[in-house]
Amino acid sequence: MTTDLMTDDPLADFQAREITLQEATKVVYVSGAGPAVIVMAEMPGISPHVARFARWVREAGFTVYMPSLFGRDGALPDAETAGQVFRRACVSAEFRAFGAGVSSPVTDWLRALARLAHGECGGPGVGAIGMCFTGNFALSMMLEPVMLAPVLAQPSLPLDTPDGLEIADQDLAQVAQRLERDDLTVLAYRFEGDSFCRAERFAAYAKALGPRFQPRVLPDSAANTKNLPPFFERFVTTPHSVVTVHLIDAAGEPTVLARDEILDFFRHRLGA
Repeated sequence: MTTDLMTDDPLADFQAREITLQEATKVVYVSGAGPAVIVMAEMPGISPHVARFARWVREAGFTVYMPSLFGRDGALPDAETAGQVFRRACVSAEFRAFGAGVSSPVTDWLRALARLAHGECGGPGVGAIGMCFTGNFALSMMLEPVMLAPVLAQPSLPLDTPDGLEIADQDLAQVAQRLERDDLTVLAYRFEGDSFCRAERFAAYAKALGPRFQPRVLPDSAANTKNLPPFFERFVTTPHSVVTVHLIDAAGEPTVLARDEILDFFRHRLGA
């Protein structure tokens, strides 16, 4: 895939749809054919790197639903603008950036999106991947029965509690029961030295979900360190984004193997 990742992406190969669910309207970028996969962007929004990953999902045989949750869609913002997006999201009523044991309210809307996407695309169910700020959302979405394939990429909330989980205790218990009952698993990825998603968080997931939680920890040496966007240059000082900014797009690279494992996971669960 030849994409200029250091300029704005017009997202011209996606259909920008205004979707109203639960009395809230959001723009969702839709493209592809096959079972639905919801791709939730990391900070500072639907960047060229996030769009590249969404296209990989589309090319693997899925219909991508990529909701706009924060930031300017397709933009490669400067560090100051991206920092403002981050600060606004931290105080937004839709997200719970601080404090463990709470679920972000936006996950209710995302579960409704999963139901809509399944109704439009059919198939056995829906997959979802969250990244960084949205990293845990795919787990909270498992309260929706059509959700079958959750992927957590460097889940970073809550920001103030390294071993905290950004999901209400009762929701976590219900998800754990469902994973066991329906014989489902959760894939999760992080870099070993990631300061936003630390080992303590993955240990907490493992304690709560047991073997249904399948973690993957990549060495820091596997991370891309060249041509990083301004936001990452200034604010993200450790390897962090496994399938976007810090992915090295070359055969045999650990990050590419992680991407391919995610795509195979979606194929296995959704039958693409």
